Amino acid sequence: MAGGRHRNTGGPNKGGARRAENNRIYAHPLPISFHSPFPAKVRSVLGLLGLSLSEVVNPHCEGYLDIATRSVWVTDPSSSRTLWRKGFFGKGDLSRSEPSWLARQINDRKTGRSGLTSEQIREKRRAERKQFKIDRAQAIAAVAAEAEAVFETEGRVIVPALSGPEIPSGATWKPSPSLEASQPVYPTPPDEEEEFIENLEHLQLTLCEAFFLAWNLDCIVIIDPQTDEPLTLQQVWTAFQHIYLAPPIPDSPPPPLQLDNPFLVHYAAYHHYRSLGWVVKNGIKFCVDYLLYKRGPVFTHAEFAVVVCPVYEDPADQETSTVDLQNATPFGWSWLSTINRVNSQVMKTLILSYVTIPARSRVSSDVLNSPACFSNYSVREVVVRRFIPARMRD
Repeated sequence: MAGGRHRNTGGPNKGGARRAENNRIYAHPLPISFHSPFPAKVRSVLGLLGLSLSEVVNPHCEGYLDIATRSVWVTDPSSSRTLWRKGFFGKGDLSRSEPSWLARQINDRKTGRSGLTSEQIREKRRAERKQFKIDRAQAIAAVAAEAEAVFETEGRVIVPALSGPEIPSGATWKPSPSLEASQPVYPTPPDEEEEFIENLEHLQLTLCEAFFLAWNLDCIVIIDPQTDEPLTLQQVWTAFQHIYLAPPIPDSPPPPLQLDNPFLVHYAAYHHYRSLGWVVKNGIKFCVDYLLYKRGPVFTHAEFAVVVCPVYEDPADQETSTVDLQNATPFGWSWLSTINRVNSQVMKTLILSYVTIPARSRVSSDVLNSPACFSNYSVREVVVRRFIPARMRD
């Protein structure tokens, strides 16, 4: 607010209480936790000796592989909540990010405004923003009409003011009671039991997220939807690569694995940033591959936007490859300027993440039988900043 003297009291997601609640709910950066069976005194003594006998506790989540959407579906609400709150993995298929469809349905049947979900808060703010613009335009039009009337009757020229007590501003405008009353409320009859609502939402994991959870953290078991049997890590590794290859011909062996498989290229970048402590989310909203958060979407906006740029160690491999990798060919400056402008407008720094694909002459395709092949890939970053002469003279 103007001047910084007005105390901020609006919005259910503002203030210390909300931050404290988020810190409590999202205290764990990963789904794994550590548990020690010893009492506190024994743990303190072990700590002084530099020893720790804590055991790692992994959640046992299950997800179904969906080839059509190239994702893994987690249908159990408890598992979905665990994966989202401990690392912000996946997104709700009926929500913007956090799987909150059921909470929204329940809130719609209750009176009052308490406990709004993020989607409901967003819609409320959009309605208030729209009404503010309408009220401001009407106030400016009224001042202009008054100035015209004075000129016609008295011959005096008055410049219509764009600010003042009659023109609402962001610091003084408040929603009208009619706007508050227009928000949908669905009261529940007090004498009737609340109708059961079936949760139709599932948590949707990308293949990179699912493999990171399965390979590095051992937190999820991926199930074959056709046989309803769990897949081994080796089967998951092979299946995720075959999803990006051409469909196999019936009664013929599967196509050979390739070093420039899109899953390998994007997972190399995903694993690189996750291993450095960043929360990595899909960035298609801002025309990039990934968004990097320090702690997660509920705390701050993403600081960096990542575009994955595959680079062939041997240019001859690209000429003979059957895979058309996005951003593998040199891009034009107009494309780079467009992407950079989009992200600079939303206060994000653009990063070009170059993933080097090993040469076939140096590395045999047999290494693709194991995730150990990632030791042959490398990731390099180039930070791109938009040059604004008026702001960067110092």
